[in-house]
Amino acid sequence: MRLCFLVEEQYRYDGMPVDVIRQLTAWGHRVDVLRPGSSLMRLSETVRAGHHDAWVLKTVSGGPGLTLLEAAAAVGLTTVNDARSIRGVRDKALAAVIAEARGLPVPTTWAAARAEDFAELPASAYPLVVKPADGSSGRAVRLVPDPERLAAPGPEADGSRKPDGMLIAQPYVPNSGIDLKVYCVDGELYATERRSPLHPDQPVRERQVPLAPEVAAIAAEVGAAYGLDLYGVDIVFGPDGPVVVDVNDFPSFRQVPDAVARVAWAILRLAGAGGTGAGAQAGAVPAARPLLAAPARAAGGSA
Repeated sequence: MRLCFLVEEQYRYDGMPVDVIRQLTAWGHRVDVLRPGSSLMRLSETVRAGHHDAWVLKTVSGGPGLTLLEAAAAVGLTTVNDARSIRGVRDKALAAVIAEARGLPVPTTWAAARAEDFAELPASAYPLVVKPADGSSGRAVRLVPDPERLAAPGPEADGSRKPDGMLIAQPYVPNSGIDLKVYCVDGELYATERRSPLHPDQPVRERQVPLAPEVAAIAAEVGAAYGLDLYGVDIVFGPDGPVVVDVNDFPSFRQVPDAVARVAWAILRLAGAGGTGAGAQAGAVPAARPLLAAPARAAGGSA
């Protein structure tokens, strides 16, 4: 097959997708890599030539890569994940609406152009988790204990949010400080523990853990709700049970056994099927097979 990967500068040396590209090449497939925003492109040649079996996106949320992927989809090319599905999770305000409509366990969500606007919320809504609607990788996410702290400078010096970008706010879900990250690769689910970005001092050993049936059902429904085939779901356990706090397309897949080969194979399968995997079938629950996995072994062995 011939594949086109859209990889922005931030992920140029990242194992996901660099190692996946190497694996696909080693298997004899041709992989072209485009770096959105790094050079002049003639769109009629880059997008409309139609030389690729599929386009794959690994870019930051607010970058130009998604626009190029959507352009490829607009002229009938296969994309992984489906370009419309990616837009549905990259815009966290839109993602919240979709989640609520599908009955997923998500916090109440408010949107505003300025953090100070959330001061209109009742005191019972606090503490609030405030983050950019186009954010990713936990950037610029902050816990605001009361309305007086809304105007405090946030961790945005890295340029992860444009000054005029939309913000969302959700009530903080009391939890242990440990997030459960559930990855879906080609219909199979894997659960890992990691430190919450809201609790950076919490000692957590990132590892693969068993996946409870209740959580597996939620993760599978997330794929169906957004139409995703390769994705990750962030879940915290609050007083009332598991709560979905974020969804990512093409995440890192850390601690997934043989992640590189599994992701590479999934891309080939989706490319060969025209991008119509289980998650892309609107309204259908993916045939996800939860794996009750043992904890990750020590460094040096496979997880």
